[in-house]
Amino acid sequence: MSSIFEPEIIEVMEHSKSGQGKPTASLSTTEKEEIDREFSHYEDKGSVGLEALRIVQKHRGWVSDESLHAVSAYLDIPVAQLESVATYFQLIFRQPVGKEVIFLCKSASCWIMGCNRLQEKIQNKLQIKPGETTEDGIFTLLETPCLGDCDKAPVMMVGEEMHRNLTEADIDEILDNKANINRAEGCRHNHAEGSRHADKSAD
Repeated sequence: MSSIFEPEIIEVMEHSKSGQGKPTASLSTTEKEEIDREFSHYEDKGSVGLEALRIVQKHRGWVSDESLHAVSAYLDIPVAQLESVATYFQLIFRQPVGKEVIFLCKSASCWIMGCNRLQEKIQNKLQIKPGETTEDGIFTLLETPCLGDCDKAPVMMVGEEMHRNLTEADIDEILDNKANINRAEGCRHNHAEGSRHADKSAD
């Protein structure tokens, strides 16, 4: 397992925030085009910050210090302002995460309805603790104070899908399905890459 809160990552983040050795990076043409399309929905560039971070994360999987500086430069807004946005919104990831991020609700309602048992089930099944990612890079487990579905507790969110009234059997089904989908996609990607390299060799 790997942790998304490793000391060296935190050190890099603090180094960046100090203003020393600022990372340099650039946005891709696709990222810029998608960000530009958001301008029509807002009064000024500064208001596009959250959407820009979402776009970058969609393409890169997470928002690194380099990505944060690139967005800051493109929108001409302070890095600190973007950092505060990224910190406030829990769906913006400032460290690498798995392809499927599990948000386990730890609200009072979910606690009463057995979320601790579900957490133990997830941890034993995936062999990770909160803040860690599975060795295959598919799952990251995170805790969240509340997902806003207290009348359907216990709940968790996997990716963008909300799962309600959960049982331990549901955990097996949900995680197995997600794992199978991701592994199948990985196989298709590897097959496509192999075919592409074979075609190049033939040329």
